[in-house]
Amino acid sequence: MGNKVESRIKMADVGIPLIPGMKSSGTDMEQFKKAAEKAGYPVLIKAAAGGGGKGMRVVKDAADLQSSVEAAKREAKNAFGDDTVYLEKYIENPRHIEVQVLADNFGNTVHLFERECSIQRRHQKIIEETPSTALDDETRKKMGEAAVKVAQAADYRNAGTVEFLLDKNGKFYFLEMNTRIQVEHPITEMVTGVDLVVEQIRIAAGLKISDYVFNAGQRGHAIECRIYAEDGENNFFPSSGNILYYREPVGPGIRVDSGITGNSAVGVEYDPILAKLIVHAPTRELAITKMINALKDYKILGIKTSRRFMIDVLEHPQFISGATYTDFIETNMADRKVDLEAVLNKAAAVSTAATMKSVRPAAGTGQVVASSPWQTIGPWEIGQRISK
Repeated sequence: MGNKVESRIKMADVGIPLIPGMKSSGTDMEQFKKAAEKAGYPVLIKAAAGGGGKGMRVVKDAADLQSSVEAAKREAKNAFGDDTVYLEKYIENPRHIEVQVLADNFGNTVHLFERECSIQRRHQKIIEETPSTALDDETRKKMGEAAVKVAQAADYRNAGTVEFLLDKNGKFYFLEMNTRIQVEHPITEMVTGVDLVVEQIRIAAGLKISDYVFNAGQRGHAIECRIYAEDGENNFFPSSGNILYYREPVGPGIRVDSGITGNSAVGVEYDPILAKLIVHAPTRELAITKMINALKDYKILGIKTSRRFMIDVLEHPQFISGATYTDFIETNMADRKVDLEAVLNKAAAVSTAATMKSVRPAAGTGQVVASSPWQTIGPWEIGQRISK
């Protein structure tokens, strides 16, 4: 199931709905040309061993097909050591919905509902939520049953995720199966109360899935934002450097899974994700508000992050209405402009307020002195790296 081509072949055999396209990888351009003509443009070139949006190219015109295939093969080779690619119909304006599954060694396979993962940049998810606003009870039930069928057809044992594309007519298609725990698994944990990693370890240890898992339901609403070391004001250009100050938001229903601290060095050699911010609330409206406030309370100094960009997404009327599609960023955020003057004025106001709040009498003098705003954030220091 880790190979997209092999998984498509397997799913076709058991009747899972597939996006029209090649049933095997191509070895020459004639195969790609014939498949593209049959599916109809636009089409999508994908790496068979791919993930994270790498090795993917949307092709809208036959004249661009060969160059796109060659570029996808090069990127796939660099990213995965495998340049195998294939072609499928590009579903325009879809939703990206995935379903969490668990399967043990005793014949038990269960799904734990869906995650909406349509807010993406360059085919990489940045905001996920559950439940999805796009699903009614009937569609949710059918997708859950299809995900279980996929895992059973693969004789799967583990925690895994079955991904689907949902078109504008409410029809869903199998996309791929991720044979691992997903980055966004915490939102499922928040709404179901199931610790997926614990269940993964139980399965690996030869135990059954916990009894309570089979009765789990969806409670409230959860959202996750991926905190990336990227410049959200400059086309998500990678940001690197040393983190000078780091403070996570805290409070009921707020969770941070982080890989950084206040003295971390952030390079460009690895995936740019720094941390995951997760919130849970009784309703979607409250979850959005809680996430916006948590993002504003998240302090990372020294590098650029995507924090401000995600606040703007969450505050956008289309997001609030639940109109979240995979082209959301291109459609709604392309003309986004940040009022840098307003940001600087706000920063100055916060700094002034912090300074005035920290005004105190000087010991033994009766005179009033103002502390530096840096003193209001607790202990801190700036270290110097010395290279030998």
